[in-house]
Amino acid sequence: MPETIYGEFRSPRQMLASQEYDGHLSIHDGNMAAELGFSGAPIEGPTHFSQFVPMLHEQFGDAWFERGCISAHYQNMVVEGEEVRAFVERRDHNETLIRIGAEKRDGTPVLTGTASAGPDYGDTEISQRIARLRPADQLVILSELSVGQKGAGNPEHAIMDFDQHMGDLYPFTLNQKLAVITEPHPYYQPEQSRWTKAVIPLEMISVMTQYTSNQSGFRTKGPALGLFAGQEIRLVKGPLYVGHAYKLEREIIALSESRRTESMWIKTSIFEAQTDELVAETILNSATMKGSYANYEAEAKKLGKDISP
Repeated sequence: MPETIYGEFRSPRQMLASQEYDGHLSIHDGNMAAELGFSGAPIEGPTHFSQFVPMLHEQFGDAWFERGCISAHYQNMVVEGEEVRAFVERRDHNETLIRIGAEKRDGTPVLTGTASAGPDYGDTEISQRIARLRPADQLVILSELSVGQKGAGNPEHAIMDFDQHMGDLYPFTLNQKLAVITEPHPYYQPEQSRWTKAVIPLEMISVMTQYTSNQSGFRTKGPALGLFAGQEIRLVKGPLYVGHAYKLEREIIALSESRRTESMWIKTSIFEAQTDELVAETILNSATMKGSYANYEAEAKKLGKDISP
């Protein structure tokens, strides 16, 4: 059995309490979360990625910031005040992919996944899950979407500066995140970075790829509340830098559903704005809560769907 390396327990901060999309508050608002039966407003999943960085940097060296890949399935929500620790398998020098996970202090699992460094990224957590999906039919909330659909805004232009407010989806700045990030790193500051440019923290790559997502044109029925159910961030030719211009191209690569959610799996390719060179890719399993869409039951019945508990 591989040896497991554990990080310290940390208390991640909730920074999305005032997040808005489609003109309404998100699941990260306490009242919205309570209406759906949650104990509190959840912290966004990629926030936990920062806790892996010190251990993965130790395992893979600086290649982690250039060609690292983290791939995770979110298992249980975390609310502010709860403590979380990350853990990783100790890597054999011949291994390209290792298992990772995170848990609360009482042992409740937070996420499970894989980490690797390219060019051979291995069979990642998200790629395994996509391979096991059964084709979805008669979706209700996502009925206007299709696999292979490209983002209407392709290419979207994205940049992240230290003091840039990231909009309604992410109502904070990188500097505000760095003030409370669970694991600071010298490379996040230009004067200490090996590349002489400030590196965008792993969890903030998610923010950079999502803050312009309202341009995608991936229309869903609503209003309804969504959450991140799984996510992969893969650096191809990194790092990604603060204040650097990028282009984003989106594509729906899968549609699926569970008992409580309908999901779209969106691949976002990140290119250098000047050269159009591919530098990173992300995959997001964006799940929408069926119970949060007022017309779900009526529309599902019209389609003849079985909606029994």
